[in-house]
Amino acid sequence: MAEKNNGFLKRADAHIALANEQMVEGLTAGDISASFMYGAARFNAWIAASSFDTREDMIEEKEKAIEYFLEEYKKALTEHLDHHAEHYDFTQNQS
Repeated sequence: MAEKNNGFLKRADAHIALANEQMVEGLTAGDISASFMYGAARFNAWIAASSFDTREDMIEEKEKAIEYFLEEYKKALTEHLDHHAEHYDFTQNQS
């Protein structure tokens, strides 16, 4: 994962704050999550595409780019699921 400095966490928190604001608008958590992931994929595809000199280079390296982003997402998701497993109050979901 990227170094958590230089505004990293503030930027991440800004994305989460926007997602939380959208939850108030009556959308479901699933709706927000799907939009969030789609937007991240779209932005990351642009980042990857802009790093290549030619279309052919991009096509040749596409799988490496996909693997990179999947691995980074997996690391972050694992980190946060582990955190919630340790700290989340699961009793708040029970009637």
